[in-house]
Amino acid sequence: SMASPALLMRVVASAYSAAEKAATIVRSVMAAGDLGIVEKTGANDLQTKADRLVQMSICASLARKFPKVTIIGEEELSTDEVTEELIEDGHCEEILQKTCPAQYTGIKEEELVIWVDPLDGTKEYTEGLLDHVTVLIGIAYGGKAIAGVINQPYYNYEAGAGAVLGRTIWGVLGIGAFGFQLTEAPAGKHIIVTTRSHSSTLVNECISALNPDSVIRVGGAGNKIIQLIEGKASAYVFASPGCKKWDTCAPEAILHAVGGKITDIHGNSFQYNKEVKHMNSAGVLATLRNYDYYASRIPNNVKQSLVP
Repeated sequence: SMASPALLMRVVASAYSAAEKAATIVRSVMAAGDLGIVEKTGANDLQTKADRLVQMSICASLARKFPKVTIIGEEELSTDEVTEELIEDGHCEEILQKTCPAQYTGIKEEELVIWVDPLDGTKEYTEGLLDHVTVLIGIAYGGKAIAGVINQPYYNYEAGAGAVLGRTIWGVLGIGAFGFQLTEAPAGKHIIVTTRSHSSTLVNECISALNPDSVIRVGGAGNKIIQLIEGKASAYVFASPGCKKWDTCAPEAILHAVGGKITDIHGNSFQYNKEVKHMNSAGVLATLRNYDYYASRIPNNVKQSLVP
Protein backbone atom coordinates (compact mmCIF):
# COMPACT_ATOMS: atom_id res chain seq x y z
CA SER A 1 0.00 0.00 0.00
CA MET A 2 1.10 3.60 -0.57
CA ALA A 3 2.53 5.44 2.41
CA SER A 4 0.10 8.02 3.73
CA PRO A 5 0.94 11.58 2.64
CA ALA A 6 3.38 13.54 4.81
CA LEU A 7 1.89 15.78 7.50
CA LEU A 8 2.87 18.97 5.64
CA MET A 9 0.97 17.94 2.52
CA ARG A 10 -2.09 17.01 4.59
CA VAL A 11 -2.00 20.40 6.33
CA VAL A 12 -1.69 22.27 3.01
CA ALA A 13 -4.48 20.17 1.44
CA SER A 14 -6.77 20.93 4.40
CA ALA A 15 -5.80 24.63 4.42
CA TYR A 16 -6.78 24.77 0.74
CA SER A 17 -10.30 23.53 1.51
CA ALA A 18 -10.54 25.76 4.59
CA ALA A 19 -9.66 28.76 2.40
CA GLU A 20 -12.35 27.82 -0.14
CA LYS A 21 -14.89 27.55 2.69
CA ALA A 22 -13.66 30.95 3.94
CA ALA A 23 -14.35 32.47 0.52
CA THR A 24 -17.96 31.31 0.62
CA ILE A 25 -18.33 32.94 4.06
CA VAL A 26 -16.76 36.21 2.83
CA ARG A 27 -19.13 36.32 -0.15
CA SER A 28 -22.22 35.43 1.87
CA VAL A 29 -21.56 38.13 4.51
CA MET A 30 -21.18 40.72 1.73
CA ALA A 31 -24.31 39.46 -0.06
CA ALA A 32 -26.35 39.64 3.16
CA GLY A 33 -25.44 43.32 3.40
CA ASP A 34 -24.69 43.65 7.12
CA LEU A 35 -20.90 43.73 7.44
CA GLY A 36 -20.95 44.25 11.22
CA ILE A 37 -18.00 46.66 11.13
CA VAL A 38 -16.02 47.28 14.33
CA GLU A 39 -13.13 49.77 14.58
CA LYS A 40 -10.17 48.15 16.33
CA THR A 41 -7.57 50.92 16.66
CA GLY A 42 -9.11 53.42 14.22
CA ALA A 43 -10.76 54.02 10.84
CA ASN A 44 -7.99 52.17 8.94
CA ASP A 45 -8.04 49.16 11.28
CA LEU A 46 -11.39 47.51 10.86
CA GLN A 47 -12.92 44.16 11.66
CA THR A 48 -16.09 42.81 10.03
CA LYS A 49 -18.39 39.89 10.64
CA ALA A 50 -16.52 38.18 7.79
CA ASP A 51 -13.15 38.54 9.58
CA ARG A 52 -14.66 36.98 12.70
CA LEU A 53 -16.51 34.09 11.06
CA VAL A 54 -13.66 33.22 8.69
CA GLN A 55 -11.07 33.14 11.44
CA MET A 56 -13.27 30.91 13.59
CA SER A 57 -13.90 28.63 10.62
CA ILE A 58 -10.26 28.25 9.56
CA CYS A 59 -8.79 27.97 13.05
CA ALA A 60 -11.39 25.54 14.36
CA SER A 61 -11.30 23.39 11.20
CA LEU A 62 -7.50 23.06 11.21
CA ALA A 63 -7.27 22.66 15.01
CA ARG A 64 -9.74 19.79 14.89
CA LYS A 65 -7.61 17.90 12.34
CA PHE A 66 -4.17 18.94 13.64
CA PRO A 67 -4.60 19.52 17.38
CA LYS A 68 -0.90 19.99 18.20
CA VAL A 69 -0.21 22.64 15.53
CA THR A 70 0.08 26.24 16.79
CA ILE A 71 -2.45 28.42 14.97
CA ILE A 72 -2.17 32.22 15.27
CA GLY A 73 -4.95 34.37 13.81
CA GLU A 74 -5.17 38.12 13.44
CA GLU A 75 -8.34 38.62 15.45
CA GLU A 76 -8.61 38.29 19.23
CA LEU A 77 -11.41 35.73 19.34
CA SER A 78 -12.52 32.81 21.42
CA THR A 79 -13.23 29.68 19.41
CA ASP A 80 -15.68 28.40 22.02
CA GLU A 81 -18.84 29.18 20.10
CA VAL A 82 -17.87 27.72 16.73
CA THR A 83 -20.96 26.22 15.15
CA GLU A 84 -20.71 23.01 13.18
CA GLU A 85 -21.58 24.72 9.89
CA LEU A 86 -18.33 26.72 10.17
CA ILE A 87 -16.24 23.52 10.19
CA GLU A 88 -14.58 22.43 6.93
CA ASP A 89 -13.57 18.80 6.94
CA GLY A 90 -12.43 18.43 3.32
CA HIS A 91 -9.02 18.54 1.65
CA CYS A 92 -7.67 19.10 -1.84
CA GLU A 93 -6.85 15.68 -3.32
CA GLU A 94 -4.53 17.16 -5.97
CA ILE A 95 -2.21 18.50 -3.24
CA LEU A 96 -2.02 15.08 -1.56
CA GLN A 97 -0.82 13.59 -4.87
CA LYS A 98 2.31 15.78 -4.84
CA THR A 99 5.49 14.41 -3.28
CA CYS A 100 6.52 16.17 -0.10
CA PRO A 101 10.06 17.64 -0.35
CA ALA A 102 12.48 15.39 1.53
CA GLN A 103 13.51 18.07 4.03
CA TYR A 104 9.90 18.33 5.25
CA THR A 105 8.86 14.67 5.43
CA GLY A 106 9.71 14.24 9.13
CA ILE A 107 7.86 17.29 10.44
CA LYS A 108 5.72 16.74 13.55
CA GLU A 109 2.52 18.65 14.30
CA GLU A 110 3.99 20.54 17.24
CA GLU A 111 6.75 21.93 14.97
CA LEU A 112 4.33 23.76 12.67
CA VAL A 113 2.95 27.28 13.14
CA ILE A 114 0.01 28.42 11.00
CA TRP A 115 -0.49 32.17 10.56
CA VAL A 116 -4.03 33.14 9.51
CA ASP A 117 -5.27 36.45 8.11
CA PRO A 118 -9.01 35.76 7.71
CA LEU A 119 -9.60 38.83 5.54
CA ASP A 120 -6.58 40.72 4.24
CA GLY A 121 -7.79 44.07 2.87
CA THR A 122 -10.72 44.56 5.28
CA LYS A 123 -10.89 48.30 4.58
CA GLU A 124 -11.12 47.63 0.86
CA TYR A 125 -13.78 44.98 1.51
CA THR A 126 -15.91 47.56 3.33
CA GLU A 127 -15.43 49.99 0.41
CA GLY A 128 -16.40 47.48 -2.29
CA LEU A 129 -12.87 47.11 -3.78
CA LEU A 130 -13.47 43.40 -3.80
CA ASP A 131 -10.55 42.28 -5.95
CA HIS A 132 -8.16 43.55 -3.23
CA VAL A 133 -9.46 41.04 -0.69
CA THR A 134 -7.63 37.80 0.14
CA VAL A 135 -7.77 35.03 2.75
CA LEU A 136 -4.25 34.04 3.88
CA ILE A 137 -3.11 30.79 5.51
CA GLY A 138 0.67 30.58 5.96
CA ILE A 139 2.52 27.52 7.27
CA ALA A 140 5.87 27.91 9.02
CA TYR A 141 8.51 25.45 10.21
CA GLY A 142 11.77 26.32 11.97
CA GLY A 143 10.76 29.98 11.86
CA LYS A 144 10.50 30.00 8.04
CA ALA A 145 7.42 30.30 5.82
CA ILE A 146 7.43 27.00 3.91
CA ALA A 147 3.90 26.72 2.49
CA GLY A 148 0.95 28.98 1.91
CA VAL A 149 -2.57 29.34 0.59
CA ILE A 150 -4.03 32.59 -0.79
CA ASN A 151 -7.70 32.66 -1.70
CA GLN A 152 -9.19 35.57 -3.65
CA PRO A 153 -12.93 35.30 -2.97
CA TYR A 154 -13.83 37.85 -5.66
CA TYR A 155 -11.35 36.95 -8.37
CA ASN A 156 -13.13 37.53 -11.70
CA TYR A 157 -15.92 39.56 -10.09
CA GLU A 158 -15.84 42.18 -12.86
CA ALA A 159 -16.38 39.53 -15.56
CA GLY A 160 -20.15 39.90 -15.27
CA ALA A 161 -23.03 37.59 -14.41
CA GLY A 162 -22.34 33.87 -14.65
CA ALA A 163 -18.58 34.24 -14.16
CA VAL A 164 -17.01 31.76 -11.74
CA LEU A 165 -15.96 33.80 -8.70
CA GLY A 166 -12.81 33.23 -6.69
CA ARG A 167 -9.59 31.25 -6.97
CA THR A 168 -7.13 29.57 -4.64
CA ILE A 169 -3.37 29.89 -5.08
CA TRP A 170 -1.11 27.52 -3.09
CA GLY A 171 2.57 26.78 -2.87
CA VAL A 172 5.20 24.75 -1.03
CA LEU A 173 8.93 25.46 -1.05
CA GLY A 174 10.62 22.82 -3.18
CA ILE A 175 7.43 22.03 -5.13
CA GLY A 176 6.35 25.34 -6.61
CA ALA A 177 3.17 27.41 -6.62
CA PHE A 178 -0.09 26.72 -8.43
CA GLY A 179 -3.46 28.26 -9.29
CA PHE A 180 -2.20 31.23 -11.33
CA GLN A 181 -0.04 31.94 -14.40
CA LEU A 182 3.48 32.96 -13.34
CA THR A 183 4.40 36.09 -15.32
CA GLU A 184 7.34 38.48 -15.05
CA ALA A 185 6.87 42.25 -15.06
CA PRO A 186 7.93 44.05 -18.27
CA ALA A 187 11.74 44.08 -18.56
CA GLY A 188 13.36 47.40 -17.73
CA LYS A 189 10.19 48.83 -16.15
CA HIS A 190 10.09 49.77 -12.47
CA ILE A 191 6.49 49.36 -11.40
CA ILE A 192 6.05 49.69 -7.64
CA VAL A 193 3.04 48.33 -5.78
CA THR A 194 2.47 49.84 -2.36
CA THR A 195 -0.09 50.63 0.31
CA ARG A 196 -3.38 52.30 -0.47
CA SER A 197 -4.56 53.38 2.98
CA HIS A 198 -1.38 53.57 5.10
CA SER A 199 0.67 56.12 3.15
CA SER A 200 3.19 58.44 4.86
CA THR A 201 6.05 60.79 4.03
CA LEU A 202 8.49 57.95 4.57
CA VAL A 203 6.54 55.54 2.36
CA ASN A 204 6.46 58.09 -0.47
CA GLU A 205 10.07 59.20 -0.04
CA CYS A 206 11.23 55.61 -0.32
CA ILE A 207 9.21 55.07 -3.51
CA SER A 208 10.55 58.27 -5.12
CA ALA A 209 14.11 57.10 -4.49
CA LEU A 210 13.43 54.06 -6.68
CA ASN A 211 12.58 56.26 -9.72
CA PRO A 212 9.46 54.26 -10.56
CA ASP A 213 7.87 54.31 -14.01
CA SER A 214 4.55 53.89 -12.23
CA VAL A 215 3.12 53.29 -8.76
CA ILE A 216 0.13 51.04 -8.05
CA ARG A 217 -1.67 51.66 -4.75
CA VAL A 218 -3.76 48.70 -3.64
CA GLY A 219 -4.94 47.18 -0.38
CA GLY A 220 -3.82 43.88 1.11
CA ALA A 221 -0.41 42.22 1.31
CA GLY A 222 -1.77 39.08 -0.35
CA ASN A 223 -3.04 41.16 -3.24
CA LYS A 224 0.34 42.90 -3.61
CA ILE A 225 2.23 39.60 -3.85
CA ILE A 226 -0.25 38.47 -6.51
CA GLN A 227 0.63 41.63 -8.48
CA LEU A 228 4.28 40.49 -8.41
CA ILE A 229 3.74 36.87 -9.44
CA GLU A 230 1.36 37.85 -12.25
CA GLY A 231 3.78 40.45 -13.64
CA LYS A 232 1.68 43.54 -12.94
CA ALA A 233 4.34 45.03 -10.65
CA SER A 234 8.09 44.60 -10.31
CA ALA A 235 8.48 45.44 -6.61
CA TYR A 236 6.31 45.68 -3.49
CA VAL A 237 7.72 48.41 -1.26
CA PHE A 238 6.30 49.46 2.11
CA ALA A 239 8.59 51.66 4.21
CA SER A 240 6.48 51.62 7.35
CA PRO A 241 5.60 49.42 10.28
CA GLY A 242 2.05 48.05 10.19
CA CYS A 243 2.36 44.82 8.28
CA LYS A 244 2.06 41.72 10.51
CA LYS A 245 3.26 38.13 10.37
CA TRP A 246 -0.14 36.84 9.24
CA ASP A 247 0.01 39.33 6.32
CA THR A 248 3.33 38.04 5.02
CA CYS A 249 3.60 34.33 5.89
CA ALA A 250 1.40 32.81 3.14
CA PRO A 251 2.48 35.33 0.47
CA GLU A 252 6.15 34.79 1.37
CA ALA A 253 5.89 31.02 0.93
CA ILE A 254 4.24 31.41 -2.48
CA LEU A 255 6.70 34.07 -3.65
CA HIS A 256 9.72 32.05 -2.47
CA ALA A 257 8.32 28.88 -4.08
CA VAL A 258 8.62 30.60 -7.49
CA GLY A 259 12.07 32.12 -6.88
CA GLY A 260 11.08 35.56 -5.57
CA LYS A 261 12.26 37.28 -2.41
CA ILE A 262 10.69 39.19 0.48
CA THR A 263 12.44 40.86 3.41
CA ASP A 264 12.09 43.91 5.61
CA ILE A 265 13.49 47.24 4.33
CA HIS A 266 16.94 46.30 5.75
CA GLY A 267 17.06 42.97 3.92
CA ASN A 268 16.34 40.84 7.01
CA SER A 269 14.25 37.69 6.61
CA PHE A 270 10.98 37.44 8.53
CA GLN A 271 10.79 34.92 11.38
CA TYR A 272 7.61 32.96 11.96
CA ASN A 273 8.20 30.89 15.11
CA LYS A 274 5.34 31.06 17.60
CA GLU A 275 7.19 33.31 20.09
CA VAL A 276 8.01 36.01 17.52
CA LYS A 277 6.47 39.49 17.77
CA HIS A 278 3.55 39.90 15.39
CA MET A 279 4.54 43.23 13.85
CA ASN A 280 6.91 43.48 10.85
CA SER A 281 8.12 46.80 12.24
CA ALA A 282 10.81 47.41 9.59
CA GLY A 283 8.51 47.37 6.58
CA VAL A 284 8.48 45.15 3.49
CA LEU A 285 10.49 44.84 0.27
CA ALA A 286 9.49 42.08 -2.15
CA THR A 287 10.18 41.21 -5.79
CA LEU A 288 9.74 38.26 -8.12
CA ARG A 289 13.05 39.14 -9.85
CA ASN A 290 15.83 41.76 -9.48
CA TYR A 291 15.58 42.06 -5.70
CA ASP A 292 19.12 43.49 -5.41
CA TYR A 293 18.34 46.38 -7.75
CA TYR A 294 15.59 47.65 -5.43
CA ALA A 295 17.34 46.77 -2.16
CA SER A 296 20.42 48.77 -3.15
CA ARG A 297 18.31 51.89 -3.74
CA ILE A 298 16.48 52.11 -0.40
CA PRO A 299 17.66 55.43 1.13
CA ASN A 300 19.68 55.29 4.36
CA ASN A 301 17.41 57.70 6.20
CA VAL A 302 14.48 55.37 5.43
CA LYS A 303 16.43 52.45 6.88
CA GLN A 304 17.40 54.46 9.95
CA SER A 305 13.76 55.39 10.56
CA LEU A 306 12.60 51.77 10.57
CA VAL A 307 13.96 49.73 13.45
CA PRO A 308 13.56 45.92 13.11
